[in-house]
Amino acid sequence: MLRVVDKRTGGYCDGVSRRSFLTVGAMGLGFGSLTMADMLRLEAATGAKSAKSIINVHLGGGPSHQDMWDLKPNAAVEYRGDFNPIKTNVPGLEICEHFPTLATMAEKFAVIRALVGSVNEHSPSTTQTGYGQREFNSIGGPPAIGSVISKLQGFNNGVAPFVSDGVSMKPGYLGPKFKAFSPTEAQSMLQLKHIDSDRLTNRANLLKSVDSIRREADASGQFTAADSFTQQAVDVVLSGKMSDALDLNKETDEIRRRYTGGQTSGRYRDNERFLRARRLVEAGVRCVSLSWGGWDTHGNNFKSLKDQLPALDRGLSALITELDERGMLNDVTIAVWGEFGRTPRVNSGGGRDHWPKVAAAFLAGGGIRGGQAVGESDRIAGEAQNRPVHVHEVIATLYNNVGIDTRTTQIIDPAGRPRYLLEHREPIRELV
Repeated sequence: MLRVVDKRTGGYCDGVSRRSFLTVGAMGLGFGSLTMADMLRLEAATGAKSAKSIINVHLGGGPSHQDMWDLKPNAAVEYRGDFNPIKTNVPGLEICEHFPTLATMAEKFAVIRALVGSVNEHSPSTTQTGYGQREFNSIGGPPAIGSVISKLQGFNNGVAPFVSDGVSMKPGYLGPKFKAFSPTEAQSMLQLKHIDSDRLTNRANLLKSVDSIRREADASGQFTAADSFTQQAVDVVLSGKMSDALDLNKETDEIRRRYTGGQTSGRYRDNERFLRARRLVEAGVRCVSLSWGGWDTHGNNFKSLKDQLPALDRGLSALITELDERGMLNDVTIAVWGEFGRTPRVNSGGGRDHWPKVAAAFLAGGGIRGGQAVGESDRIAGEAQNRPVHVHEVIATLYNNVGIDTRTTQIIDPAGRPRYLLEHREPIRELV
């Protein structure tokens, strides 16, 4: 992986830090140490390419589901909160009043209102793997969706298969070939693009030489993997396609304003991540995971959401509209969700606390049947009442939409056992 570091930092209520960075996964198919050049030759020989991709948006901190997608206007005041639902262009489907633009395109998305299976921890692990971050510890932990896609489908169109923008996820039990790496030169791909190719390659060769003696005694294969990561990093940079995709200056001011409203700070500026995600999938990246906003609202829940939701409405609707206008929406699945929901009752500080019993998710594109709400929570949005949807079903739907059948696909784990990707392997039947 290649990592572009952003100095902005933050934190959650449990002390876990949030570091905003861009990680580019340059991974092989899981057999041998293939470089990007090898992968491109393999693609050319087999013709095996896929235009399908995922944009997986993590709302870190745990978004308040009953104030966004599952409002309860008839509940008692201590439950229903400050916001009102508005009608969408799909009869019977309502969402928060702070999503006016999304409300005009509800036929293009679906909301999951009885999401179960969340884990009470501040980690992107649930939305990125389907499991808690501590599961499978004995074999290395759960792998990120993008890591699995990288292993099974590899490179596409000469770019890395997996990009993570602000979401720190490990490859888990897929092993060292799929872990992140960050050469010292990789502070910015846009700067690396202008480094002389001979100099960059020589530095990569020097790194391999320094490690050669230690590698001979390395039974785990870590150093062999490191060589592969280094070469892949160099190949990605020198190809130019990835750095071009990351360069938002190649977009017109009109397009950038479509996402940001012309604002240069705050959440509207963060909408550039949606624009970057569109550019990356357009370039051939198979999976983009990105983090947006801060949702750990133990206090001042409604003030925080009133600041954030209009910006999310603008950025997300711009992404959906652009993908649709470019003929890409049926090939790109967008998921927007967080690690858990929030408590039904508003606390004394005007906030909502952690609530893993039920949450919500937003899905668009990828050929799903939009214009519907799947599942139903109870009258205070505290429990799943009808048609609970497990987080694994959401992830199975994402895999399904890029051509991976979770009902049959298995990966050999480090202990030599075949392992299914998920425990609940059926995609959401109402959507596919």
